[in-house]
Amino acid sequence: MRIAQRVLAWERAPRASHVDITLLSAAAMHRTNARATGRRGLTDVIAYSLPQPDGRVVGDVYICPTAAAPPPRARPQAPRNGTRAGLREELVRLAVHGTLHVLGYDHPEGSGRTRSRMWRLQERYVKRILR
Repeated sequence: MRIAQRVLAWERAPRASHVDITLLSAAAMHRTNARATGRRGLTDVIAYSLPQPDGRVVGDVYICPTAAAPPPRARPQAPRNGTRAGLREELVRLAVHGTLHVLGYDHPEGSGRTRSRMWRLQERYVKRILR
């Protein structure tokens, strides 16, 4: 089962809900970030949600696994997240993170991020998927 499908099922999203996950190059993510947020620079994940009138959730999650130029994304995130995760684990984390955003979860920026409800849920799901 795909990562987004698992998170949707665990969150009891309506049956026909769907989230696509797409990996982007650093250049493509840079352009997407500028269009989506107006911010210049590279980000690791962007999520779009389009709630449907019937309650279904439809969304897209874009992940930049690496960047052509420093600082590379995804790869160095793991140590900051309090783990010694490899690239695979960090990609799972970003997919779960983006899917939770599609479902309406959010977190504060800064130091409160890793103490937020969303973050704790994310880490629980990451562990379940990697088992």
